[in-house]
Amino acid sequence: MVRCFLPVVEAQGKRSFQFTRQSFKIESFFIVSHFEIKPKPMATYQLHINGKNHEVDAVPETPLLWILRDNLDLTGTKFGCGMAQCGACTVHVDGNAIRSCSTPVSSIGEKKVTTIEGISEGGLHPIQQAWMDENVPQCGYCQTGQIMSAIALIEKNSNPSDEDIESAMAGNICRCGTYERIRKAIKTAAKGNA
Repeated sequence: MVRCFLPVVEAQGKRSFQFTRQSFKIESFFIVSHFEIKPKPMATYQLHINGKNHEVDAVPETPLLWILRDNLDLTGTKFGCGMAQCGACTVHVDGNAIRSCSTPVSSIGEKKVTTIEGISEGGLHPIQQAWMDENVPQCGYCQTGQIMSAIALIEKNSNPSDEDIESAMAGNICRCGTYERIRKAIKTAAKGNA
């Protein structure tokens, strides 16, 4: 017999639950407390993503990342850390680079969301082309977040300095260490846009 001992409040001399492995029969037990799990209420959100309107039912605290990936099948945005530390989940909200893993869907409201799938119609964005020209990707996992942050930078600053690039890209981690190629690609794209 295999016994699993779970600590409980002592009552009537019994201190543990005992289970048999074959039948999972409870040989002795004492009910310590009773609780009920209730699902959180869902709400309906009207989202404007990549130029299209979407209606989504979700718990208000649901991160935008999971709405994009699971509800809308926009899987270009990646999950990295879940704590807004790596930048793999970067998207644009009203043109600003944000971390979708820590942004609740309830905070989006009427704002316009752009993912990697929506940055360019009918071709490559200049940043994407520069990424290819400078052979930036290695493993590729962080690239969508890197590209989204780079686009937000050059849309606000058409001639970024090395310091500007470093500051704008500081929240994006590349585990392959292609930072010099990223910097070069941003400068290449900025020159092409000038």
